This record gives sequence, structure tokens and C-alpha cells, in this order.
Amino acid sequence: MADRTVAHLVVDRLRAWRVPRVFGCPGDAIAPVVEAVAAAGGDPEFVPARHEETAAFMATGHAKFTGGGIGVCLATQGPSAVHLLNGLYDAKLDSRPVVAIVGEDVSGPLGEVHEEIGLSRLFGDVCHQFVRYGRSPAQVPSLLDQAFRTAAATRSPTCVVLPRALQVAAVPELAPHAAGVLNATPGEPLARVLPHQADLDAAAALLTVGRRVAILVGQGARGAAEQIAVLADRLGAGVATSLLGKPVLDERLPFHTGVLGEVGTPAAAQLMGGADTLLLVGTNDPWTDYLPPPGQARTIQIDIDGRRIGTRYPVDVPLVGDATETLRALVGQVADRPNRQWRATVEGSVDRWRTEAAARAAEPAEPVNPQLVLHELSARLPRTGAVAVDVGTVLFWYARHLALPPGVDAQLCGTLGSPGCALPYALAAKLDRPDAPVVALLGDGAMQLNGLAELITVAHRWQDWADPRLVVLVLNDRDDRDPGTGRWVPGVAAAPPRPAAVTGRRPDVPYAGWARLLGLHGVRVDRPELVGAAWDEALAADRPCVLEAVVDPTVPRRVPEPALADLRSLFADGDATRRIRDRIMSAERSVVEADDLV
Repeated sequence: MADRTVAHLVVDRLRAWRVPRVFGCPGDAIAPVVEAVAAAGGDPEFVPARHEETAAFMATGHAKFTGGGIGVCLATQGPSAVHLLNGLYDAKLDSRPVVAIVGEDVSGPLGEVHEEIGLSRLFGDVCHQFVRYGRSPAQVPSLLDQAFRTAAATRSPTCVVLPRALQVAAVPELAPHAAGVLNATPGEPLARVLPHQADLDAAAALLTVGRRVAILVGQGARGAAEQIAVLADRLGAGVATSLLGKPVLDERLPFHTGVLGEVGTPAAAQLMGGADTLLLVGTNDPWTDYLPPPGQARTIQIDIDGRRIGTRYPVDVPLVGDATETLRALVGQVADRPNRQWRATVEGSVDRWRTEAAARAAEPAEPVNPQLVLHELSARLPRTGAVAVDVGTVLFWYARHLALPPGVDAQLCGTLGSPGCALPYALAAKLDRPDAPVVALLGDGAMQLNGLAELITVAHRWQDWADPRLVVLVLNDRDDRDPGTGRWVPGVAAAPPRPAAVTGRRPDVPYAGWARLLGLHGVRVDRPELVGAAWDEALAADRPCVLEAVVDPTVPRRVPEPALADLRSLFADGDATRRIRDRIMSAERSVVEADDLV
């Protein structure tokens, strides 16, 4: 075709890589690509966001919820490109493949152009695996393929910058072996990776002799639920998860202690405090204070990325490989010798925690206990679909009070911890599966940050969905601790409110009313006895719904104490502390021997 341009080549490569949609904000410097995508008949589809940051969050959310898809976002130079960074850092830190395509229009002298920014340096850290400029039409197909292939192989974001003049350039007949031109083909699925047999043998031997085995499951263990459960039963082990690993395993299992860490459960902390053998599966969890004190437990770590082995915690046996394949191999080598005494101890701890959690949710509050809101959802959560979780105190209530049924995925900005991700994530999940319900959980700060704006996107698109249910829970605590963000920072979970004169009070917004103004459904609840009925109404609505729960900001978060917290300072180098550690370990062995005699 005589009128084919490089922008059409971009569409061709997106189709070749099976990209169903791209997210972005239109602008002059990227307009030719946006126009070509818009004319592509929905293959791929262009999804306009209200802000470039949420477009990048949508692309990252797409990569997270699809489990293997590559998210794509579009932006222009200058402030538009800067706004992409937050969502791209989310992809980088949570190891998700995203490709950013950025348009640039520099026609004046360098250094004096409106909105000019050094894009290579701007994206040099977040997209450090691959940042390239397009220079000629012949290079664009292979350039995009390299960006996609690198994003998939390294599980990270990449960036391609396309000058506007290049986007509108005519496509010549390409000589297949011309200088700088490669035969560009989409990449194949990643290879199957298994550890060396000697390492598997060492891990199996260590697990077999372990008396009190704990398994910590992270997001890298997705798809390995069956192997984890079989291995745990074979060893009589207890299981905890990282915050990102919460959806991996059925939380109703009697030996599942819940999430580990500051937002987690006392049962998970107690599991780690008593373990003498630790298996880490696909986790890069930062809350190492909750792991057994170094020297207490012999440790095996499974991770697809060998660079992460031993970076958080000392490891005796490293296993670099796919979690599912590696666990399947271990199950075949580990003897069926469950420690029933240890398993009974773990299950007793789980039972006590579940009773305590229900009691916490029932505690009176003014006006509504936020724990009750998540507790009531837990009994009503649809058995299909997805959950998107924002940053803030909502993480505490999600981690402890929402039991995810098998098959329900949940995603959050776990490592970066950036507020404002939940609604963009929910949109990405809904667009990927428009026939399944989606629930977004966020606080009023995150809702004010960008949720109010992205509800416009929801209102614009929901009538195309086979299942219109997208429920946005806003915990409106009207708190002034972190105005504008609702942000919770690890390590200061119990920090008291600061004076309003210092922080500025966040305004109280009628979130449910805003939804109704947009033609959506809105429910506001400020009485505890009506919380269950409010969820029923929201989940039965014939359109997306904002459920605004007016909750008490003074409900304590109750950060669980790490096991042996008062003794951790003793675990240091030096003869004296080694002797103290030896005495502690000797006492633990005596307890185990006594258990064996019972």
C-alpha cells in the first residue's frame, strides 16, 4: 500500500505479539500511532486513560492479571513521559513485562524545544534492560520485537522512542538483509527451567530430615498450588504467603497461616518462629524480620531468577527454576514422613487466629469497623473474577480478613507500594475478562488521587461488558494522617495521627454520589448492621458500583510481633552471642524430643 506508514508497522508488530489492547493518553507526538491503532478495528484496541500514570498502571495490571501477557502503554515526550514512570517502576519491581512506546517531536534546536526531555536518561533506570530510539522505517519491526522479547525474557519494562517524523514516514520495500535490518519474528514462550539434579537431591534430603517445616509462598509460585499442598502434607508443614503470594493457595486449608509480615497474621509469625526448616518459593518478600532468626532454620529457596537467591535471607540450598516444575520434582523425591505433632500445632494456631479475626471484625467502631467490611465481603466474594487492592490501611484488612477462593486472582502494587493503582488494575482485569466480576479495594485518599477521574473511564466503557459488575469499595475514614494518598508506610504502621494543622485535612467527598452522577450505581453505608446488605446490593447491581463505607480511622492495625523478637538482637557475630544461640537451639531440641515421646 502506497499510504502505509511506520505507524502501521507498529500495529502489525502489536498484532504479531498478540497484544489485545494498548493504554495511553493521546498527544501530538504519538498521534500517528494512536490513529493507526484506533483504525485497527479493535485488533489491537486503544484504551484512553485520564492520565499517563494510570495508563502505565493499566499496562502493568494487564501483565499481572493475564499472568503472561505483555502490557503496552503509549505516551508523548515531556511531562507525559514523566507520568509513565510510576506505573513502569511498579512493573520493574514486581517483575512484569511492559513495553512503553513514547513519541517525540523535536524540530527546533536541541536543548531549547518545548517539552524536550532526555528520554534515554529518563527511562534509563526503570527500563534499564532496553531503551532504544527508532531511526529509520526499516529498523522499526526488529526494534519493537527486541523490546517485546526483552520484556518477556527479563520480566521487566522496556521502552521504544519513535520520533513523530518517523511515525508518519512511508514504509519502503525492505531489503531483508540490509544493514541494520533483521528478520523480525515474535518470540516463543520462555524455556522450561529446572535446577541441577544434585541441588534437587540436596533440597530433598534437607526437607526429609526437617522436623518443623515452614513454606513461604510468593507470587512466583502462581500455578503451583497443587504441588505446594501435596508437599506440605507429605512433610506435615505449615504454609504462609507473602502479600503478593496471597492468591496462590486456597486460604481455607487448615494449615494455611495467612500472610506474613506487618500486614499479616500472628499465626504466620508463629509458624516462622517455630520452624527449623524453611522453604521459600518464588518470594522476594521484604519483611525478613518475620522469618526465623538466621541460624535457626536450614533454608531452601526456589526462584526463576537466580539473582534473587539469598538476597533477603541466608540460603543453604539454592534452586533456580520454575516453581511448578521444581516443586513437582521435589515431591517425587521427598519421603512421606509428616510430623503430625508440628502440623497439629500449626493448625491450632490457625484456628485461634481465625476465631480472633472474626472477633476483631465484630468489635464496635464509630461508625463502621473497616475489618467488618472486608469480613462481610469474604462470605460474598464471587468465585470467579479478580480483586485489585490499593496501598494504605486497606492492605491490612485485605490481608487478614478477605479469604480468596481458588480461581480468584488478586493483584496489588506490592513492592513499589504506590497508591492509586487499584482502579487502573481493576479496569485492566475487566477489559481482559469482561464476562467476570471485578472488585477494587481502596481508601478515600487513593480514590481522590486518581480514582475519581478513572471512574469516567469505567462509565465510558461498561456497557460493552458481558458482566457489568465492577464494584469499587472506598473505605472513607476521613483520616488526615496521609492527605491525598491514604498511604501506609512499612515500619510506621502504628504511627498516631498527626495534627490537622500540620498535615491538612483531606476533604470528605461523596464518592457514591459521584458514581451516580456518572450514571453508575452508588451505595453509601455508615451502619454496621447494613454492611452485608450493602455488599449484596453492590454485587447485584446492573452496572458498575461504588460502595462507600464510612469507617472508623482509629481501629488499631495490630501489627503482629515477629516471633522471638526480644531475642533477635542476640543473633550476632561473636563468641558470647554464639553461645547464647547454642543454648536456645539446645532448648528447642529438648522440646522437640519431648514432643516425640508423647
